[in-house]
Amino acid sequence: MLRVLLVEDNDDHAELICRTLGEQRWALQIVHVNDGESALDYLHRRGAWVDPDQSPRPHVILLDLRLPRVDGLDVLTSIKQSADLRRIPVVVLTTSSAERDIIHAYDAHANSYLVKPFGFEEFRNLMHDVGVYWLTRNTVSPT
Repeated sequence: MLRVLLVEDNDDHAELICRTLGEQRWALQIVHVNDGESALDYLHRRGAWVDPDQSPRPHVILLDLRLPRVDGLDVLTSIKQSADLRRIPVVVLTTSSAERDIIHAYDAHANSYLVKPFGFEEFRNLMHDVGVYWLTRNTVSPT
């Protein structure tokens, strides 16, 4: 089973992402959290996520940048500084095309930076391509 951690505070975007990835014929589990603090709790197995059976390691993390409680760049930095987490691919998926955001994300070791398109079909196509690449073509680290 392929696992995705979706860190997205916009419920409409989250629903579209989940629906589009779910349309594929992959055995897929998507865990959606809507703020940076919850993402870190999940990944570091704190609070409600302390049980590893409830918080299995994702094969890929889809991370928005503008998040409540803990900013997406801070989440990314925490992931990439952790020996237990740094090999998990992190795809930044955001509305920001600002050069400084792109530079900061790659400086923090993002594996990819994607700007969300505004049109429904374009967004849907992007998510399909993300799923194909990161969930079927990409080879994940065994540990």
